[in-house]
Amino acid sequence: MRRMLLGAVAALGLGGIAPAQTLSTPTVPAGPKVGIVAVTQPLPTQPQYTRVDVPVLKEGLAAASNGRIEVQLSTHAERNLAGTEIVRLVRSGQADIGASTLTTLSGDVPILDGVDLAGLAPEIGTARKIAEAMLPVVNRDLERFGARLMVIYPFPAQVVWCRQPFASLAELKGRKVRTFGNSLVDFFTALGAQPVSIGFPEVYSALERGVVDCAITGTGSGVAARWPEVTTHVSALPVSWALAGYMVNLAWWNRLDPAVRAAVEASLAEVNEKQWALGAAATRDGLDCATGKADACRIHTLATRPVTEVPPTEADRAMMREILDRTVLPGFVKRCGARCGETFNQVIAPLAGVRFGG
Repeated sequence: MRRMLLGAVAALGLGGIAPAQTLSTPTVPAGPKVGIVAVTQPLPTQPQYTRVDVPVLKEGLAAASNGRIEVQLSTHAERNLAGTEIVRLVRSGQADIGASTLTTLSGDVPILDGVDLAGLAPEIGTARKIAEAMLPVVNRDLERFGARLMVIYPFPAQVVWCRQPFASLAELKGRKVRTFGNSLVDFFTALGAQPVSIGFPEVYSALERGVVDCAITGTGSGVAARWPEVTTHVSALPVSWALAGYMVNLAWWNRLDPAVRAAVEASLAEVNEKQWALGAAATRDGLDCATGKADACRIHTLATRPVTEVPPTEADRAMMREILDRTVLPGFVKRCGARCGETFNQVIAPLAGVRFGG
């Protein structure tokens, strides 16, 4: 995995994502102004926003259209949103484009939860294949809500951070672990840990005070939230990818001038490529920044109090697969229904190598 992530960093150059030109976006002919309301990442400081959404979606579309397309881009925080409202926001037409994690969106469309189950894709390449295969499948449900998912992309690998040493997943037994989403709760319960639900902004103080022993978030997200100050060890094993998606209001999309729609579609395709590259690069970069490797820390901020990286073992990988098979996958099908189990076996099982029902 390290070799693959380093390759992604090299492909992106020293600074991470190359900024602001959208080479693939077709030029839009002159015409009336087109205003687009887009609500994407949780925070305006996230690399997914500053390195991709702003230069590609906002500035790139404006440049390609000679100012004809104006994207009013904002984050969940700026709109005072939790993220759970994105489907309804897009469906109602209050936003033309909206983005949020699939776990957050799955309250409205349960099958979305199956794209990023805990333990399903230890490698980012597998996560992408599953995401691309499931995109048309989930849209059959989403389009009944008047929305269409255009892109599914990753955040950095979701990993375990702990305030006390550990060398394997088995050693997390009995510890209180901050989780989010149903499949992570199932995963850590099966591991013998005690899942705890805490909002991301409160996790730092919960770790500091010992309210939780460990917490899961992205490698880069943990560094950005200064978790190395309140933890000692971080796992390098991706438990999930916090896959997220950009969706459009279908009625608005179908009404767009064809040239404008083609430009937006090309812009979202570029967003897709850059978000997957960033997800890979930021995963390794987050670990390097957290562990004090100054020469390799290029996207996030170097930790002032480095933590110890815990490499995954074959026993960890085997345990993760067993928990997926015996607990996480059955739990998902129980919540989502038999049709979701059939879809999983048809679409995801050939890519992930695990089937519902054995």
